[in-house]
Amino acid sequence: MNFFLKCHWRLILPFLVLPFWSVAQSPTDELLMPTKEICFLANYEYGRFNEYWEGTSLRTNATIATVKRNTAMLMAAYGITDKLNVYVGLPYVATHSTKPNGGKFAGALGIQDISFGLKYRFFQKETEKSELSAFASLNFSAPASNYLSDYQPYSLGLGAPQLAWRGIVNYKLQSGVYFRAVGGYLWKGYTKAEREYYYNNGSYFTPWMDVPNSWNYEVVLGKWFLNNSLRTEVKFGSQHSTSGDDIRLYNAPQPTNKVNASRVGAFAHYYFPKIKGFGVLGYWDQIINGRNAPKMTSIGVGVTYQFGLIH
Repeated sequence: MNFFLKCHWRLILPFLVLPFWSVAQSPTDELLMPTKEICFLANYEYGRFNEYWEGTSLRTNATIATVKRNTAMLMAAYGITDKLNVYVGLPYVATHSTKPNGGKFAGALGIQDISFGLKYRFFQKETEKSELSAFASLNFSAPASNYLSDYQPYSLGLGAPQLAWRGIVNYKLQSGVYFRAVGGYLWKGYTKAEREYYYNNGSYFTPWMDVPNSWNYEVVLGKWFLNNSLRTEVKFGSQHSTSGDDIRLYNAPQPTNKVNASRVGAFAHYYFPKIKGFGVLGYWDQIINGRNAPKMTSIGVGVTYQFGLIH
């Protein structure tokens, strides 16, 4: 069966960043590009929130009302072999709020982090009624512009290098129903703030902030429809930081915060049977619980195009 790649990664949300989200961070599905085929994605995402968790207490954005986030991204995926794919993505982000405190807090816009990824299928077993497969992925990202990482909640990103290791297991039935589980560890480096002192469960007289690492998990229930032209999914994901501090009362967040979050989402990707290589996708995500995280709602749309390179 010639499956198309779901050319879609979830973009990083830099306010109390939620890296398990990211399209711009890692390929986390079970699809692979065939050898010497390439797929391009043009994606737009809109996110907003007017509440956030300060530690574990849910608070309203009293001074800046609703924070809005617009992200446009270009991504490419290439099949080195039928078992090994490589990915690259670059997002452009614009953030602002509906009540900018009389001009004291402007929004931000610019290029965020460039990311590179590899995904390898190391196990596959097929029977008449099902298919079981397992994958490993490695993904690296780093800032592609000199944005302010400590300008929360408007910062474009964390401003730190990140390296993610993930394992993916997928079980697919003959009916087109499939189950996927993803687990991974995300290492984050240091980011430089525009100040010489900050507090993180103690005083630090340096501009360098240690961004907490995290464990990330996701479970997915999906199904193919219309003779494998329509792919649909519902999912649940979570992130758990391994260290970090809480947002202090009435203070802004910062990259050292311990960010935990749970989210639910839905996704659909349609491949045009009569227009070879073209597809359209849409998705919705909602953070339902968290710690030092925004109660963010996100929707996105995208266009994909897949073709084989000349041999």
